[in-house]
Amino acid sequence: MTDILIGRNDSASVSLDPHYGNRHGMIAGATGTGKSVSLMVLAEGFSRLGVPCFLADAKGDLAGLSMAAAEAGDKLKVRLDKIKLTDWKPQANPVVFWDIYGKLGHPVRATISEMGPTLLGRVLELNDTQEGVLEVIFKAADDQGWLLLDLADLRALLTYAADNAKDISTHYGLISTISIAAIQRAILKLEGDGADQFFGEPALELADLMRQDMSGRGIINVLAADQLILKPRLYSTFLLWLLSELFEQLPEVGDLDQPKMVFFFDEAHLLFDDASPALQQRVEQVVRLIRSKGVGVYFCSQNPDDVPGVILGQLGNRIQHALRAFTPRDQKAVKAAAETFVANPKLNVTEAITRLAVGEALASTLANGGVPTPVEQVLVTTPCCRIGAITDAERAIIRQRSPVGTKYDITINRESAAEMLAKRASDKAVDPDSVATGTPGKPAGDEPAAGSSWGGAVHDALFGTKRRQGMIETMGKQMVRTAGSQLGRQILRGVLGGIFGGKR
Repeated sequence: MTDILIGRNDSASVSLDPHYGNRHGMIAGATGTGKSVSLMVLAEGFSRLGVPCFLADAKGDLAGLSMAAAEAGDKLKVRLDKIKLTDWKPQANPVVFWDIYGKLGHPVRATISEMGPTLLGRVLELNDTQEGVLEVIFKAADDQGWLLLDLADLRALLTYAADNAKDISTHYGLISTISIAAIQRAILKLEGDGADQFFGEPALELADLMRQDMSGRGIINVLAADQLILKPRLYSTFLLWLLSELFEQLPEVGDLDQPKMVFFFDEAHLLFDDASPALQQRVEQVVRLIRSKGVGVYFCSQNPDDVPGVILGQLGNRIQHALRAFTPRDQKAVKAAAETFVANPKLNVTEAITRLAVGEALASTLANGGVPTPVEQVLVTTPCCRIGAITDAERAIIRQRSPVGTKYDITINRESAAEMLAKRASDKAVDPDSVATGTPGKPAGDEPAAGSSWGGAVHDALFGTKRRQGMIETMGKQMVRTAGSQLGRQILRGVLGGIFGGKR
């Protein structure tokens, strides 16, 4: 098994052992110090080993993974000589582009049911009371067998809940029309952010992210996030949903020779900003446990302290680029970063962090037995792909070659809660008063008065007076409600199912 070379200095080199690739990692450093290049080096290395990767491209430069680098010029040759890369040659990587908005890649979709009320409450920025109302509404939809696929379904369900608040409160717990109205307003705001394109079908299947190309190289899935990053809650919630789906759906595999997939979480602080303690605890739990599913998670951020200490302690592979100690917070971050490394008697880590040049880094990985190696200051290796953005024409060519384009590029809209509730309302508008007239589907004014003819006499004999008709109607509705409750089936929801107690 070939290690992934991270960088070298005059006397030592630092490589990542694929056997410990699922022990997670951290790439940190100030803006412009080379974090993106380090991320590309790792993604390219895992891809060569046949490990698929998923990463978010917040600036557009990671798309260069899909194109081969230019031939080495004089400046690059000097760098390659320093790193002793004698076998370097330009090479493209197998890449599939994705985009929640469907513009720069294949659309990424999830259903409302898969997202679940907890994560949906986060992206809608609901308070605890409103999130509780959302939980109740989801439960009611489960019991009735109403599929929640897109925002139209959720809006229809909220309207139904507002019209039947008293009945739902009796069966599931108190809900208020005020909270429902607040949720509806939050949905309008979410639609304004373009999130309505994210919810729907066909929903993303994880198997399509865990592919290899014909030569056995792992597919690198690049999510276009230049617009998505402007909506921090939607961005972080989507990536957390994806990580949670991986956690729930993948089987336990223990320690493999190399990961089954590697997940890069850029701008990692967005995951934890404004997160409730309960949600943060669940994130920590996912990160700890997903290792046994064969998934490695690598956080990328400017400061190591952007990630909670409990999670930071789980990250065995570290690449630290330069930090600038201009402010008290920066000085604190430098000290915290230095303390996370295994000491090297030949290196003053605290001073080195502030003096690192662009393309240099402090690196430490797990070696035999999972023991962290002493930190080394290295010149980061050069990826074989292009470092920088690609043109629209080049992106279009990559998309045309994609193995999953025809599967996700066309939206599917099957019957779900919106259609079911519309049909229910239509039937209710036609049927209720027809029992009093004896002819379903016709208004009362079109039917002869009871007893005014032979037909009316038969009507009275069968249905009796309006009072008796009302009793019959009430009994009928109770029978239908009971049958519906007995036949109602649970909608499968994947998001954090194993963690939050749900089942698929």
